[in-house]
Amino acid sequence: MRNQIAAANWKMNLTYQQAEKLLDEILKAQIELSTHQQVIFAVPAPYLTMAKSEVGRDKNFFIAAQNCHHKKSGAFTGEISAEMLQSLGIKYCVIGHSERREYFQETHAMLADKMDQCLENFITPIFCCGEPLSIRESGTQNEYVAQQLKDSLFHLSAAQVQSIIIAYEPIWAIGTGKTATTEQAQEIHAFLRSVISSQYGQDTADTIPILYGGSVKAGNAAELFACPDVDGGLVGGASLVAQDFITIIKALK
Repeated sequence: MRNQIAAANWKMNLTYQQAEKLLDEILKAQIELSTHQQVIFAVPAPYLTMAKSEVGRDKNFFIAAQNCHHKKSGAFTGEISAEMLQSLGIKYCVIGHSERREYFQETHAMLADKMDQCLENFITPIFCCGEPLSIRESGTQNEYVAQQLKDSLFHLSAAQVQSIIIAYEPIWAIGTGKTATTEQAQEIHAFLRSVISSQYGQDTADTIPILYGGSVKAGNAAELFACPDVDGGLVGGASLVAQDFITIIKALK
């Protein structure tokens, strides 16, 4: 079975003390994970070291950065390189979240460079893709997300692609309370896998976890995760509430 992943994206939320308390509450639940199940916390950069210390040796619990720069180093005040993350022992990094594409004008080419930086530093990228409402309403979401994958991922080798995670995020469902139906989620996740298969083969496509990232909540996680091509979730608001995220973790198949 592919890895099944509950990934928390805290975005720009929580004070240091609140972050520490939230992690403590979740970890104290002592959730027993199977070997193919993982929990990843994508925390604000100032909390990376604290969070890594908190999860410690807890089996299959990991910390991710929410972003990295597309260059190895240089005069980029305030930015964080993949090499810096690697030096902290961070193993995961979110790449291309819709908010970064929209607010920071991150291009497909820039994201391709970020993928390279992560992989060169032995960091697993969680590559985000997804369409806005206008594209969904026009019925061209498949072409839209396929282009995102082709422009940012298809320069990679099959071996490199097998080491990444993809998160599909319908932009129209992020923070809106709207959620894709299970049929919509399964349909586009299966399509994304077919796009990978067309470039790298079915065996490679079958190894890549594809997470759903649009208003995943405690009440809908089990239904979404039951879809054969949905391998967990990239969770925003619900990951800031300990009991909700615990429920979501327990919904992993």
